[in-house]
Amino acid sequence: MAIYSQHANRGKVQILATYRAPDAVRSVTVTSVENAALATPLVNALNRVSAYATVPVAVWDERGRGVKGYPADHLAALVDEKAREDLLKGAHSLWYAYVKLLLNQALIELDAATSSLPAPVRAAVKAELETEAGALAVSSEDSDVEETEDTRLCEIKNPFVTFDSHRGNIYLGDPHCLEGEHSRFDRLENGAFPERLERAVDDLRLLYDVYVRCDNDEVNFVIDRSLSIEYEPLDESGRYFLSILAPMPVDDDDAWNLEIVQWIPDDPEDDDGSATGEPVLRCVRATPPTASELIEVLNLGGKRARQLADWAATPVGEALEGTTFVVTHRYDN
Repeated sequence: MAIYSQHANRGKVQILATYRAPDAVRSVTVTSVENAALATPLVNALNRVSAYATVPVAVWDERGRGVKGYPADHLAALVDEKAREDLLKGAHSLWYAYVKLLLNQALIELDAATSSLPAPVRAAVKAELETEAGALAVSSEDSDVEETEDTRLCEIKNPFVTFDSHRGNIYLGDPHCLEGEHSRFDRLENGAFPERLERAVDDLRLLYDVYVRCDNDEVNFVIDRSLSIEYEPLDESGRYFLSILAPMPVDDDDAWNLEIVQWIPDDPEDDDGSATGEPVLRCVRATPPTASELIEVLNLGGKRARQLADWAATPVGEALEGTTFVVTHRYDN
């Protein structure tokens, strides 16, 4: 609901909150810190918290018949640290669960950004979050509260926020059109029974946890025709990439799949031209892997250049070296 920025002033750095008011765009000073090194992570974290708290209030839930608002349960986490655990619960929808994951991570980043700041600064940041949460709660309830010149407004499909992707492709989409991941998640769960949706939300949380915690910076969390994590090393001489795919929400199959795929040039004499991904092997798991198992695979894969090429030679019935994933199918057999 607000966009945060920093401004040098009299030897310190002011943190400003800019928001849409009834008659104009207004700015207020949240607090001041000693230097830009302290201000930058604070501003970045505040912008992410603002975006992920605001977006569910600023879009409609258009699944099924009719149009309705998303829950506002996540707002409690802005003012009550104990309520943060609820950001990792519930199965309203894949998209709302995803936004709550991002909000939880943004709050963790905000904690880190404020941990070394003086108590008055931390108190000012807390007061700002309370102001944001209160204004968003009013917007979500669509109540007839009388507006003042300082009222913070939240327009549907046009929230006054900014955010970016600071690692991989984790993002919500353009803040002005809000299509992106919102539409993809809705398509993924379309037709899923409630119990399958609950399972899919659990899978989403598992994959996101793995994505955040693994040390491999070339890993991407992908939301497209499935929920998956992909790792494609930039220096892989064999042009291999690895995918970890969760079960589809609308399928009856509970299997998890790990695949190694190789890019084959469409023109054998032109290595820099277009290529087609050809599957090499698959490891099928009937039950969900643990986060530690997935992190192990991704971290090992990123430790040396030819790791995927070596794994690609693993025969059926044997585990990828150093992992618990057993090859169940080879496509060259």
